[in-house]
Amino acid sequence: MISVTLTNSKEHVTTSPKGSKFKPKTALSGGIIYLGLLIFAVIILYPLYWMFVSSFKSYDEIYNQVWSLPSVWHFENYTTAWSKGISSYFVNSAFVTIITILLVVLIGSMAAFVLSRYKTRWIDVALLFTIGGLMMNPQVALIPLFEILSWSNLINTHWALILPYVAFRLPLTIILIRAFFLSIPKELEESAIIDGCSEFGVYFRIYLPLSIPILITSVVLTAYFAWNEFMFATVFIDSTDLKTIPAGLMGFRDALRTDWGVLLAGMVIATIPMIILLVVLQKYLVRGLSDGSVKG
Repeated sequence: MISVTLTNSKEHVTTSPKGSKFKPKTALSGGIIYLGLLIFAVIILYPLYWMFVSSFKSYDEIYNQVWSLPSVWHFENYTTAWSKGISSYFVNSAFVTIITILLVVLIGSMAAFVLSRYKTRWIDVALLFTIGGLMMNPQVALIPLFEILSWSNLINTHWALILPYVAFRLPLTIILIRAFFLSIPKELEESAIIDGCSEFGVYFRIYLPLSIPILITSVVLTAYFAWNEFMFATVFIDSTDLKTIPAGLMGFRDALRTDWGVLLAGMVIATIPMIILLVVLQKYLVRGLSDGSVKG
């Protein structure tokens, strides 16, 4: 309830105590939310902390002093892990991930430009086909993909991973970028065409610069998938020299059954790039997803 009193030709607005009765409930609900977020953060971060700390321990300390810090920090675990094979796995993963990102972002943005700019029956069919790609489960396509790659002599090559990764990441990327393109004012495009800009010029000079947040979002999502994918990397690659980190760590584990410190050091090396990528680009990731959901 609000009461108004006129004094010296001025209005003084006072709020009755009834207006503050919801504040304790609001503070309580906010505290519960923060507590839940804190618990969730601990659940996520503690395994990473334990893996990082244990990677500096010896074998005996990992089993006998699980919760304590290392008495002697064994930095040589990282050099040993790098020299025993993590270096080649890391390079292979980096190559596959970078090529996959470039192809997905390039093809996805061009397809999204066409699907957002033109309105025909065939465009609608292509959009439905793209949405259907979101429903395709990689496990279902494993055997047909293996047959196709074997027929194409691509088994045990980097392209045996790059091509399936691109195929499975394109539908989501196209949908996200198209939704963002739909939010770009048509007036910009019309002005560019009047000034003599070509179709490719509109795409390259207007749409791409304005869609940096959603492009970075696509980069992060694609990188996370390509870097951590395990099934295709295990089935399509047999050569140790071509294995990526997820599949390579399996053989790394078998070769280091008793040297858990070195194995954990290899796992930390495999984890660091994605953590850095998410920390550096997290604001663009959130902005791209929120802006891209304005239109669909």
